Amino acid sequence: MGRIEGAITAMVTPMLNGQVDEQGMIDLIEFQIAGGIHGLVPCGTTGESATLGFAEHKRVIELTVKTVAGRVPVIAGTGANNTAEAIELTESAKESGADAVLSVVPYYNKPSQEGLYRHFKAVLDAVDIPMLLYNVPGRTVTNMLPATVARLAELDNVIGIKEACGSLNQISELIRSCPKDFVVLSGDDFTAMPSVLVGGKGVISVVSNLEPAKTAAMMNAALAGDLKQANGLHYELFALMGAMFCYPSPAPAKRGLELMGRIRSSEVRLPMTEMDAAAEEQVRSCMQELNLLA
Repeated sequence: MGRIEGAITAMVTPMLNGQVDEQGMIDLIEFQIAGGIHGLVPCGTTGESATLGFAEHKRVIELTVKTVAGRVPVIAGTGANNTAEAIELTESAKESGADAVLSVVPYYNKPSQEGLYRHFKAVLDAVDIPMLLYNVPGRTVTNMLPATVARLAELDNVIGIKEACGSLNQISELIRSCPKDFVVLSGDDFTAMPSVLVGGKGVISVVSNLEPAKTAAMMNAALAGDLKQANGLHYELFALMGAMFCYPSPAPAKRGLELMGRIRSSEVRLPMTEMDAAAEEQVRSCMQELNLLA
């Protein structure tokens, strides 16, 4: 497995007539790699993991691993709020040849910090594969605290975290309290560049679905300490970063990719819906500024 750092895309899952569009998925992977992206995450939140069936979920990961063919790390989304389901998805990702898994804090059932520790430990005890934890309190309600992450970081195979709390204070506390080789990735595009400057290693990104090359360049510059270049790219992408969440994600990213001709349909699954007119105008306007519209 290559090093996990830089710009890693939380990929959308293209859909057509209610089904996963496998050719669309392959084409999107090739677009990402051609743009210099540093890694791919299939079946994360942006990939609509919550509404993929088990067979679809496993197939998307398998197809991604096969298409990537070792060119960049594949970090498969395998989290669930049911520990047994998380184990099953993680086992499947390992069988498919994923380099690592991304496992989200269990959502809805609001576990304690001890419950979080035991959940992730149970998955790791069952499956021998490198794991990135995923903290996204805006979606899961529960915030996994830096002390819990530091405790998990002592376990074999816990190699890092996607931290989507949006707080540089919490990100700094994480970096301070975890081992030096623990990989802290921003889970929000708007904190990607500043997170690297305080010691993070990159971002798992939504905006890179549309702009893999610029997102990769921003992370390359930040990791190299080129503040001027990194800052410039941050602000070039900043409005589009916001537009990706002007309507429930991943509808804006999918519509943007459809407008670029990168996927055939911006179809999403209920309870997600396609964007309204105001959101569409915001996405189009931001894309126009970056010359992304054909």
